[in-house]
Amino acid sequence: MLAAKTPARALPTKPLADGDKVPALVIGSGYGGAVAALRLAQAGIDVAIVEMGMSWTQPGSDGKVFCTLLKPDGRSSWLRDKTDQPVSHIMGASINKSISRYTGILDSERFSGIRVYQGRGVGGGSLVNGGMAVTPKQEYFGSILPSVDAGEMYGTYYPRANAALGVNNIDQSWFDSTDWYKYARIGRKQADRSGFATTFVPNVYDFNYMKQEESGSVTKSALGGEVIYGNNYGKKSLDKTYLAQAVGTGKVGITPMHVVTAVSPAEGGYKVEMKQIDTSGNTVATKSVVAQKVFFAAGSVGTSKLLVAMKATGELGNLPDSVGSGWGHNGNVMVARQNHAWDATGSNQATIPTLGIDNWADSGGPAFAEVSPFPAGLETFASLYLAITKNTNRGKFTYNSGSGGVDLNWQTSWNQPSIDAAKRIFDKINKKEGTIYRTDLFGPTKTWGDDITYHPLGGCVLNQSTDNYGRLTQYQGLYVIDGSLIPGMTTVNPFVTITALAERNIENIIANDLG
Repeated sequence: MLAAKTPARALPTKPLADGDKVPALVIGSGYGGAVAALRLAQAGIDVAIVEMGMSWTQPGSDGKVFCTLLKPDGRSSWLRDKTDQPVSHIMGASINKSISRYTGILDSERFSGIRVYQGRGVGGGSLVNGGMAVTPKQEYFGSILPSVDAGEMYGTYYPRANAALGVNNIDQSWFDSTDWYKYARIGRKQADRSGFATTFVPNVYDFNYMKQEESGSVTKSALGGEVIYGNNYGKKSLDKTYLAQAVGTGKVGITPMHVVTAVSPAEGGYKVEMKQIDTSGNTVATKSVVAQKVFFAAGSVGTSKLLVAMKATGELGNLPDSVGSGWGHNGNVMVARQNHAWDATGSNQATIPTLGIDNWADSGGPAFAEVSPFPAGLETFASLYLAITKNTNRGKFTYNSGSGGVDLNWQTSWNQPSIDAAKRIFDKINKKEGTIYRTDLFGPTKTWGDDITYHPLGGCVLNQSTDNYGRLTQYQGLYVIDGSLIPGMTTVNPFVTITALAERNIENIIANDLG
């Protein structure tokens, strides 16, 4: 009998009622929102979190909360009739599957020229990412957040974030021996032979649990094809760390399945209007609450869209013109290579990445490329990568008065610098190995996954649209505390930086605004 742990996701919810008044309201339950809620609660302030996605607590008919990558169902996708996977084709044929329309966990939001992947649920992006908890090298920090003191970040806030997130490292001797990371060892060997440095990266997945998965003593998750549609076990997502601790204070209530539609000044603070939705996306109620303080933590896209709309429609008409600008995709581009038969990557592949090719010091095209799993359940002889690159192109969110929505003006052609930077690594590896690119995974004849991003950043840039701690200074009591503050790039996976910046900012806000 397997010692199958019950998923520790039963965070109590406390839905807001129409007409409620709250001291602090946090829009979104991702990294920034979770940090804000916990630290405000610890300072004695009652907090309401509003989250558009579900509280992922109830198992489906298969007994699991989340579905797997290879057998997706409605739980996989946010209000879609068909999955929209990053690797969408094999041998030129689509592998997306028809599903029931449901408020699933992964949103693929389409804009002109790009699809933005975002987590939907209590815990936000922490539910659907690969857990790579990477702190940028300090020498690059000035290019990420130039107005922030690097010494404070690396001395105080990065360590605080890593500790609270539960970051751990893979046992490298186990990595070197397990079949489940053969694909990554092949990636390391080939990078080394072409003169590229590789590095292990920390993660929030519990590697001790993963070892037990291999031994068969616990239920498989990372070794069971679970990642982008949620991990049932093993992963320390925010609902197990920051949010669990926040709810444990007794001062935080979470309202899932509510979409904030407007924020405007009101007596006693700010009126926050929202719609309650069902699992088909239908509006079942509308509510209005008043909050003394409002923290925008809906993610780079969600916060930017809401603020741009509020400025354009006059609810927050005094917001600066820079709101909506400075958006980037962290230089994301995906690519795959076809290896020789003697470089098999394995039919068993852990879904949690642990290794990256670090070529950021290449001034001709800085890049950090994750050696990504391709867990197809069979031998593919393929090496898959997600490259994070230096790309200075920036998009802007604008209000569309005709549709009442918000558009993003990104152009796929703007990703050419990212492709060029990735080619500096993989052209050289292909030449050395005598291998070729796969041209069938991102479309019928498409080499580069250049129209997707996992890492949306910017849109309400720190010290431009806000002050140097996320205050929207035109409106006392309004704050931004998520990835929209970061201008488009972090050189590595961004969530540790988002968390650390939120820790920095909320400490200053509590000390100076709430004392």
